[in-house]
Amino acid sequence: MSLPVLSLVVFSPLVGALVLLLVPGSNHRLIRWIALASALASFAFSLALLGYRVGGAEFQFREDLPWISAFGMRYTVGVDGISAVLVLLTTVLSVVAIFYSWDPIKLRVKEYYTTMLLLMVGMLGVFVSLDLFLFYVFWEISLIPMYLVIGIWGGPRRVYATVKFVIYTLVGSLLMLVAILAVAIAHAAAGNPFTFSYTELRGFAYVDSLQALAFIAFFLAFAIKVPMWPFHTWLPDAHVEAPTAGSIILAGVLLKLGGYGFLRFAVPLLPDAARSFAPVIIGLALIAILYGAMVAMVQPDMKKLVAYSSVSHMGFVMLGAFVFNEQGLQGAVYQMVSHGVTTGALFLLVGVIYERTHDRQIAHMGGLNARLPHYAALFGLFTFASIGLPGLSGFVGEFLVVLGAFRYNGFVAAAAMLVVIISAVYMLWMFQRVFFSVPSGWMRRWWPALGDLTRNEWLALAPLIVLVIGLGVYPAPVLQAIAEPVNRILQIVHGSNGLTGLTLPW
Repeated sequence: MSLPVLSLVVFSPLVGALVLLLVPGSNHRLIRWIALASALASFAFSLALLGYRVGGAEFQFREDLPWISAFGMRYTVGVDGISAVLVLLTTVLSVVAIFYSWDPIKLRVKEYYTTMLLLMVGMLGVFVSLDLFLFYVFWEISLIPMYLVIGIWGGPRRVYATVKFVIYTLVGSLLMLVAILAVAIAHAAAGNPFTFSYTELRGFAYVDSLQALAFIAFFLAFAIKVPMWPFHTWLPDAHVEAPTAGSIILAGVLLKLGGYGFLRFAVPLLPDAARSFAPVIIGLALIAILYGAMVAMVQPDMKKLVAYSSVSHMGFVMLGAFVFNEQGLQGAVYQMVSHGVTTGALFLLVGVIYERTHDRQIAHMGGLNARLPHYAALFGLFTFASIGLPGLSGFVGEFLVVLGAFRYNGFVAAAAMLVVIISAVYMLWMFQRVFFSVPSGWMRRWWPALGDLTRNEWLALAPLIVLVIGLGVYPAPVLQAIAEPVNRILQIVHGSNGLTGLTLPW
């Protein structure tokens, strides 16, 4: 009998969280080790997904058990190439975030690590769920811990940021629940057994009006999570107020839940609506790409600059996803993985200087290259990855998205290319001011006490360094893993005719 690999991946952090409940809150050292061991166990089990067989079954490592049989709900999990790479990304970034937190988190340590482990359970569950109701449950589970992480361990305006975060995401979640119920009920109304199974609901011919309304509900839920313009306003506040580890997980994984939701559920379940609404979504993606870049350029706070750059980079994900060709879709998935690594690392590095100076204002920095040369070198590495330097992970995703955009429309691709140039401007300008300008008078007060990267900081950054270079130099394993799922999505979409019973303005 084979091991239930995905259940071990998802629930190893839950076991760690339950163990933490039995540990005295004063024993910070033991609490940290238990939390790290739990995250490492999940990561170790996730390495089994490297055995994902390209050309094998559509969903591998599958588990299917009865759950709430009376309502057609089952515990069904499995991974294809897209979800496999996102599960691996999640376990790596979770280990990094938990390990980095050892020094910065000194208050309510037990509660903090318990919350982080529960957050890990929710995120992993989203990526492996093949039952729509199970997906919704894990989606909601991932919301509550992040609310606590920001609201308890965040900055001075943490309450405002958490309330805004919850209002936005909860509204989207409720709309998604309505859409899930609508497609399941419509499927059952045609004489089929009542079910929430993704594989059974996919391919059912929903009427145009239901497709349109259900897709809009899914769109709002996932667009808020991505976040797309104009649903993005919760993100900068959440990032600025979140502790560093919270920002790593928020940018590296939680934003990907929205992109994954589109690729796994919204598009394959409702392909006619997806094709019909694609021009609008591409337009919103282009606005997000340009808007995020322009606003990032004028930010005085390093963390807020990286946050707005995420709006721009996730706009590339949405652009690639909805041009509906192979290069664009593969680029969208690769961009999600690369963005998780590079932006997670940038937030970690911003946290490093904040722990030393308790400030993130770019105008207060200057000359850090002379005092923290290793820190400057790594910040430069991830800055260049963020702007898409060839040989680093950011280049592959952006190149494929732009290539897919050219196949869709030359003007769309030209607009995206313009923003690639703008992103290089604002990232390199920030890098120059922080590391190579004359130290400000404010910075000179901290100058004698500034030290370069510590051993723990090096260890936290090490896997991200390996990934950002490895994914840039040799992207083939990821591209091969996601090729078949991408082609399957394209077959579903191009086999549809768009909404024929509704008159759309485009």
